[in-house]
Amino acid sequence: MKSLNTFLVESKNLHLEHLEDEIFNRGSAGANEAMNFIDSLVTMLQGNSNRKMNVTVKWDGAPSLFAGINPENGKFFVATKSLFNKTPKINYTNADIDANHGGGLADKLKVALKHLPKLGIKGVLQGDMLFTSDDVKTETIDGQSMYTFTPNTITYAVPVDRKLGSQISSANMGIVFHTTYTGKTIADLMANFGADVSSLKKTNAVYFDDADYKDVSGSATFTKKETEEIRRNLAGVRRVLSQNKKLIDDVTKDKTLRDLIKIYTNANVRVGKDRGSAEELAGFIASRFDQKIEKLKTDSSKQRLTNERNKVTRFIDSISRGMNNLFSAQYYLSQAKSVILRKLQSLNTMPSFIRTDDGYRVTNPEGFVAIDHVGKAVKLVDRMEFSKANFTVSKDWTK
Repeated sequence: MKSLNTFLVESKNLHLEHLEDEIFNRGSAGANEAMNFIDSLVTMLQGNSNRKMNVTVKWDGAPSLFAGINPENGKFFVATKSLFNKTPKINYTNADIDANHGGGLADKLKVALKHLPKLGIKGVLQGDMLFTSDDVKTETIDGQSMYTFTPNTITYAVPVDRKLGSQISSANMGIVFHTTYTGKTIADLMANFGADVSSLKKTNAVYFDDADYKDVSGSATFTKKETEEIRRNLAGVRRVLSQNKKLIDDVTKDKTLRDLIKIYTNANVRVGKDRGSAEELAGFIASRFDQKIEKLKTDSSKQRLTNERNKVTRFIDSISRGMNNLFSAQYYLSQAKSVILRKLQSLNTMPSFIRTDDGYRVTNPEGFVAIDHVGKAVKLVDRMEFSKANFTVSKDWTK
């Protein structure tokens, strides 16, 4: 079995894929790696791994911030993911922030620029902002007085009488660091998944932490029923692979189709549907093409796109049985992942909620990130819970 490591190394840590989507992202190799991730996570949680393991919590923070010393000029800066634009947006002053950003995002960047230098960051760190002081509210949830903040979709709540509550209430901002960057220029920065915050200076102005899931190795025992559920779903994936390997790899070689499948999957998540089908995929793609065709002005352009639509949908129809098997394998991976997610979520220490019209509904953390021994990483997220909500909740900080 593959084991997990703390660090992921890649050029830019900008996007992580859902574990179950690897079958469409990278074909049979992706499906096999997804199963290895699951095997390794089970081994780690049961404490049977022969080396130190780590899983990181995927905090629902926003915006994602980069902060530290620009290796090119030695100046402290803050930035968003636009740090890696062709023309980077790097903020050394409030004037830079006003020129590069606007609205609530600019306000949060100014708070970060004022207070993050107090930590003495030596290189460049990436983290997710949890709150600024204006975001923290005092509310009563289930009869208990809580400090709450909602950086993105999830509302985090901390009892006011705990030490953590005191730290949050006195801070000007909160942030969770999860990635360290090294390099001689901004363009050449390499991301190392993980952030050692032990050397950062303590200050009441900033509540900060790393994203490591504390003491997770050996902390969970799977029941016989849970183990059987994981094995049954992985057996389903292997069965699909044994019968459809060439088809899987052929489908994933087609980038256009691969991207359309991902859009279709996300559309299903929005409506709470956890399993796709070839027939629905073909209809979804045809509808997207038709919307584009209606906007075209020339008959030749319309005919060209119509031909492209027919080519894609006919191909899906011709492999409908195999495509349905691929969606089944994606579903099996998702179900096996869900068993592990429930186990990780049971160890959560900070209460989290989703705001509703009637108050708050208890929810779980956004998810977790798993990293294998060669530095590949996937995210473990309950898409029916978190991703669906994330698609529909407005983000105040983007305004």
